[in-house]
Amino acid sequence: MEKQELKHFENTPMRTFGRRHGKKLSTRKTWLMENLLPQITPKTDIYGKKSPILEIGFGNGEHLRDLAINNPNTIVIGAEPFANGVAALLSAITNESDNTLMDEYKNIRIHPDDVRLLLNAPDFKDVKFSQIWILHPDPWPKARHEKRRLLNSEFLKLLAKFLSMDGEIIIGTDHWEYYDWIVDQLKHTELKIKSTSLDIIKTRYQLKNKANTATPKYLILSN
Repeated sequence: MEKQELKHFENTPMRTFGRRHGKKLSTRKTWLMENLLPQITPKTDIYGKKSPILEIGFGNGEHLRDLAINNPNTIVIGAEPFANGVAALLSAITNESDNTLMDEYKNIRIHPDDVRLLLNAPDFKDVKFSQIWILHPDPWPKARHEKRRLLNSEFLKLLAKFLSMDGEIIIGTDHWEYYDWIVDQLKHTELKIKSTSLDIIKTRYQLKNKANTATPKYLILSN
């Protein structure tokens, strides 16, 4: 995919740190980005009475696909600013023969940008999520990059506004210092730690385990 075809991944009013796109996409993935992606962007008029699920930074979409399969009657929204990750997900949820969505993934919606742009959109102000997932966000381990960390107190406060009455924010990281930092950020919010135990599928980022820790740590938060 050429740079001019990635305008919606760049020049946004909010800054997302990290890469927006990597290697050039295949012809099929380019077609999916141009033709299928606009058809499955989130729209607030389709949720009905059942609260949707949101995953922020879904990578290649392994866990997002698992959420869609296990919640067939729920809209599952994935937000991801990295174009190659979005393209990989689109490829995985479509039939290679005709590029149509597989039946088990027809409840997936994709926001190909910074999730804050979605949450701050006027028509999204009343949306409530039953679950908000953030798995293995970039820990930005160097001290000079700490301000780039996504899960600061202000962002957590923003997410709390979009939780349903019994909704949960589920966070996972294999970077234990980042985990402790997030716990410290929670002191500046009204969110409560509901649990620290979780058994989920392994994602590509979890398997990489760049922090070389024994196991990921989790936080399940509620209002």
